[in-house]
Amino acid sequence: MHLSPDEIIFWQYGLFKLNATIVFTWALMLVLALGAKLITRNISIGLERERWQNLLEIIVIAIEKQIEEVGLSHPGRYLGFLATLFLFLAAAAICTVIPGYQPPTGSLSTTTALALCVFAAVTFFGIEERGLGNYLKSYAQPTPIMLPFNIISEVSRTLALAVRLFGNMMSGAMIIGILLTITPLFFPVIMSALGLLTGMVQAYIFFILATVYIAAATRVGKPESESEYNE
Repeated sequence: MHLSPDEIIFWQYGLFKLNATIVFTWALMLVLALGAKLITRNISIGLERERWQNLLEIIVIAIEKQIEEVGLSHPGRYLGFLATLFLFLAAAAICTVIPGYQPPTGSLSTTTALALCVFAAVTFFGIEERGLGNYLKSYAQPTPIMLPFNIISEVSRTLALAVRLFGNMMSGAMIIGILLTITPLFFPVIMSALGLLTGMVQAYIFFILATVYIAAATRVGKPESESEYNE
């Protein structure tokens, strides 16, 4: 039983390793890219549309609605990043039903990379919305004494994102592996279904937290008059 896809090595030359984390991550990205290309190759604006286009539109509209409900007034601006993040995590969870597949989110390196992407996106959108000066000033609000605490908060929540996702995905894989050893027929099927549900929930939570962090970075420190006008 492998606790992490990092332990599965397909090829190695000196210090260079090609493990399951890298292989399944790139395979998953390739499937998502090809799927998006196939679905959008014949986009129709008429009443008659393909089933895959209808499904894609439902997913996009649902994600946009979630982004707007969190507090981002222009969801289309953040849709590309947040939707891609959610679809990657959701696809990683769905593919666990494939025999031999190891979700890349079961590796701490993958979840850390995703958390760093969220950190970079929060900074990028915060600076884009408020300007570099106002964004940096927010770290010293409400008083300069809060500067080190706000910096620690940024780092700790990024670490928490990575560890939370990694822990939940790895624990599910461990339980399934143990049950496969003890009772190889009935219980693993139930746990696989439960793991699929857990993976989808974790994808949703990660997506919502990323949206909340971006919303906080783009809204904190706005003038009161401007906030009232937007409302």
